[in-house]
Amino acid sequence: MIAPLSRFERFRQLNLQGRLMLPNAWDAASARLFEAAGHAAIATTSGGIAYARGLGDAQRIGREAMLGEIARIAASVAVPVSADIEAGYGLAPEDVALTVKGAIEAGAVGVNLEDNGHGRLPQPLFETAAQCERLAAARQAAGQMDAPLWINARIDTYLLDLGLTSERRLEETLARGNAYLAAGADMVFVPGLSDVAEAAWLAQRLHGPLNLMALPDVAGADAWFDAGVRRVSLGVGPMLAVMGLVRRMADEAMQGEWPAMSAHSYGFAEAEALFARD
Repeated sequence: MIAPLSRFERFRQLNLQGRLMLPNAWDAASARLFEAAGHAAIATTSGGIAYARGLGDAQRIGREAMLGEIARIAASVAVPVSADIEAGYGLAPEDVALTVKGAIEAGAVGVNLEDNGHGRLPQPLFETAAQCERLAAARQAAGQMDAPLWINARIDTYLLDLGLTSERRLEETLARGNAYLAAGADMVFVPGLSDVAEAAWLAQRLHGPLNLMALPDVAGADAWFDAGVRRVSLGVGPMLAVMGLVRRMADEAMQGEWPAMSAHSYGFAEAEALFARD
């Protein structure tokens, strides 16, 4: 079911006004918890969804299965939902268009599209021109559905070791970012970038808003926001934190104890109330 136009407009407004903390859900329960905490919008995490289904990340889940999970998450909350569609589940622009249409039909008001080839290309990333064609196809597909989709172009120059110097990596990120924005993206996403000075340099030179990802060794988002970053996504971090907590509970249970489970218990009544509207 396509989301109401108001959700598209609300998500666009949130991204443009800045200082947006965007949590990433992997199922209906995590989405409801983020919504209940007061978050104005939610995104999905492809890694978290894949792990919950017993799969590795990086498009091992497949288009149809991922779209099904996005639909369940979008239907579970009233706030706007942006979909992580990885690299579009295919190399060609037509593949991206098909995935984007499916995400809109699933109720998403935004998408993330990566330039990571996930081992299916001669080089780690799509060539800039090829990725621009894929982004243009995403924009065209959304336009054909009269959907003002917020397209977030992810650049993996910081996640992958491309053999670039720090200066060259930053320049490549900027060049890709501005090319992607010109091709139809609304925002540029650079996961793995943590340095505040680099974030400020990039934010000042991009022709559109910048999105970074929360990292375990970064204390918080304020310095990034002050540097001009508009949005910070939690990414797969919450799912990994949950996995860390489950591992701790598993270790404690081997000793016949459950202190972590007691300390972090949500409560059966609370859980039932969380889903009482269904």
